[in-house]
This record gives sequence, C-alpha cells and structure tokens, in this order.
Amino acid sequence: MPFTVLAGASAAAKALAPTACTTIEEVGSTGVGALTLGFLALAVSTVVMVAKAASADQERRKYYFCNTFICGVATFAYFAMLSGQGWTAIAGCRQFFYARYVDWLITTPLLILDLGLVSGQDFVTIAAVVGADILMIVAGYMGAVSVVTTVKWFWFLFGMAMFLPVVYSLARTFRETVITRKDPEMIELYGKIAWLTIIMWSFYPVVWLFSEGFASFSVSFEVVAYTIMDIISKCVFCFMIVSAHDSLGSPSQAPAQSREYV
Repeated sequence: MPFTVLAGASAAAKALAPTACTTIEEVGSTGVGALTLGFLALAVSTVVMVAKAASADQERRKYYFCNTFICGVATFAYFAMLSGQGWTAIAGCRQFFYARYVDWLITTPLLILDLGLVSGQDFVTIAAVVGADILMIVAGYMGAVSVVTTVKWFWFLFGMAMFLPVVYSLARTFRETVITRKDPEMIELYGKIAWLTIIMWSFYPVVWLFSEGFASFSVSFEVVAYTIMDIISKCVFCFMIVSAHDSLGSPSQAPAQSREYV
C-alpha cells in the first residue's frame, strides 16, 4: 500500500502543482515589518561579532568567527526575503520562503559547532550531531514542498527522528563533556546557551506544523513567529557568548593548571 501511495505522488503533484494558482497568499505588512526587524537585528549582530573577532586573541576568536557567520548568513537570508527573493509558491497557493531553509542549513550546524567548542566536545561527535541536524533541515524542506499529504507527513516524521538525537546530544552528551572540564564558568555558560537552543528549536516544529504543515497560520504570522525565534536563537545566543568573554580563554589555560598540580 505505501508503494501505491508513493507511485501516485507524481500524478498528484501535477494535479496540485502550485503553478496552477491564480492567486497566492503572500506575506503582509506585519510580516514585512518582522523581516525588516530581523534583518536589522542580525546585521547589527554581525557587525558586533566582526569587531569582537578582530580584537580577540586566537582562543576566543574561534567563537566569534562562528558567531559572525551565524548572524551573517542569516542577515543575507533575511535581506533576500525582504527583497522579495528566495521564495516560491507551494501546494495550497501559499508563499514559501526557501531562503530560510538555506539559512538553517548553514547556521544550525554553526550553532552546534559553537556549542561543541564551549563544551569541549570532540569533533567526531560534533560532526555526527551536525549530520543529524542537516538531515533534519532537509526533511523539513522536503516536507514543506511536498504536495502529497502522506509524503509530507513522512518527511515530518523523518525530520523529528533526526531532531531527537540532536536534542539528546545537546542536553546530555555535550553537557557531560563540559562537566568533566571542571570549569564552573564554562559549565554555566554552556547550560545557558544549550537550553536556550533546545527550547527555541523545540518551537520550530510547532510553527512548521501550523504553517507549512496544516497551513493554519497566515504567511505573515508564520514569518513573525520564525523571525522572533531566529533573533533569539541567533542574536541572543551570540551575545550570551560575548558576555562570557573572559571565560572563553579558559580551555587553553586548563592544561597548564593541571600540570602544575601533578
């Protein structure tokens, strides 16, 4: 039976193709305002992160480089959406900003890398979590553009299946690693940015369900919701790392202290 459903996907896609739409539900003035706010917030954050990276030492610079590209890529995405680019029409004659998924495909791995650097996690584990994250974003995109309902919800389930190990890794694996460093300031910093990330990322599937999924939210409401989450999960995240500037240099100092007491 599943093969029969999937075999009919091509025919259904032609019947439901968004190109047949005579009118498309597009973002309204409220959504445009949200895109403008998101662009400005991310652009300012990018400039600040560039300035911090330019004046930081080698140990701290790696965090600010990550922050710079997190905010910079998102700034480009918001400029594209604000300029009327990076979108297409999907089933239901609804405006769909695929530029947002390009943003997430690049910035969410960088956020995970940032968390991994703060926790002191090995790069193999970081790469594994990044891989699951990329599959999650791809599944979300494929579900959003699917015109066959069954296929859409299969993609959503695939995405959630990848989301769970990402959350587990941030909440458990990375945290256990940072605890072994016995650095109270870094443990506290990781706890703050990790839970900020976990909480904010947990809202994305909810918004997806009622926008790209059921199409219950208007396009403007969808844009406003995603913008708020993007600002918090990127700008606030990056400035929380900046606020712990003095603590970021501790990894390079830890080995020297341990040798002193041997």
